[in-house]
Amino acid sequence: MAIESANPVTMVVQPHVAQPIAAQGERSEKLSGNDFKRWHQKMLFYLTTLNLARFLSEKVPVVSEGETDTQKRAAMDAWGYGDFLCRNYILNDLSDTLYNVYSSVTTARALWESLEKKYKTEDAGLKKFIVGKFLDFKMVDSKMVMNQVQEFQMILHDLHAEGMKLSKSFQVAAMIEKLPPLWKDFKNYMKHKRKEMGLEDLIVRLRIEEDNRLSEMKSEKLQIEAKANLMEQNGNTSIKRKRVDYKRKREGLK
Repeated sequence: MAIESANPVTMVVQPHVAQPIAAQGERSEKLSGNDFKRWHQKMLFYLTTLNLARFLSEKVPVVSEGETDTQKRAAMDAWGYGDFLCRNYILNDLSDTLYNVYSSVTTARALWESLEKKYKTEDAGLKKFIVGKFLDFKMVDSKMVMNQVQEFQMILHDLHAEGMKLSKSFQVAAMIEKLPPLWKDFKNYMKHKRKEMGLEDLIVRLRIEEDNRLSEMKSEKLQIEAKANLMEQNGNTSIKRKRVDYKRKREGLK
């Protein structure tokens, strides 16, 4: 049987205070203004492991009317402590120049939003640059096709990294369209294939096709060299015969 106490116990719930855990491994390079996207992702993960990522979006807590002054003060102190840690972790991951610029920002959220506003605007310009590279890229006959395929794959990777995802079928069609002029017949053949092909399958086909072309070119070169050698030999034989005939004629005149 449960026995009720005459003096009820009052449970005081302490407000949650962020308790950072130990960081694992080396920190990323400090932000100097380059490659903000990578730094942004690494820093967000780092703050998440420290249980501080919520301060990037939370506003200063508003205490309801029913809360006592003690509860209000504890909640504000807990939030201020967590925000202080989050803000300074970000500041300490900036270069000295950027630290001086942003050290006066008072909250982690305001600091995070200021960095995003500045560098995401620059990222928009980078996206336009990468799109321009994609549109202007065209393979040429003077370079190995597989080397140019790798260049095009890097452009596709950059587009994907900037959040511009292209369907597999579009990537395949684009790569076929950008083949060099001497590959016109192969390009037309691939365009009219009914069976859909993946990007990796296409790259394998391109490698095989280029190997075959190189083999044919080598074979043709050997044939041309053989013909040239044969002509040279025939020419030398003809010259020798003429010399012999000339010599005989001279001897006959004597």
